[in-house]
Amino acid sequence: MRYRTPLLRGASAVLVAALASACTQAVPPPVSAALAAPTTKATETLPRITVHRDAYCGCCHLWVEHLREEGFEVDDRVEDDMGLVKQRLGIAPAHASCHTAEVGGYVVEGHVPASDIRRLLKERPPVHGLVLPGMPMGSPGMEVEGVEAEAYTVLKVDHDGTTSTYAQHQP
Repeated sequence: MRYRTPLLRGASAVLVAALASACTQAVPPPVSAALAAPTTKATETLPRITVHRDAYCGCCHLWVEHLREEGFEVDDRVEDDMGLVKQRLGIAPAHASCHTAEVGGYVVEGHVPASDIRRLLKERPPVHGLVLPGMPMGSPGMEVEGVEAEAYTVLKVDHDGTTSTYAQHQP
């Protein structure tokens, strides 16, 4: 047993030294400190957006999630008759898509990117709203794995119903 004591003393010394060195190493700042630094999206005040959609559409909820991920607070309303909603909000059949939204006094039809809505709300042009007719592949909520995205154009709709290009998006 005489030879065990020095071995145990040596092992204890190594253990104490390891613990002491671990306690003196720099500790990274807590995650909450990193989260406290505000980002532009987080500090930007966006109005609530009301989305009218059909319960049976498979892509509308994906667009709603896109808006939420981009910082919008969404009032998600499932409607019985989207035709009546579009008629009430002044969406021409040629400009129709699967869902219609209201935000900040504007109408937004279809899979319009949140960045275009944010720009609309910042610039406040005297228009009725934005439309993205149809359901272009690759637009927000229409991303499908294995299907190539296509270029699409978001249109601004004036109060008289005329349209012009608001934003062009390339895949």
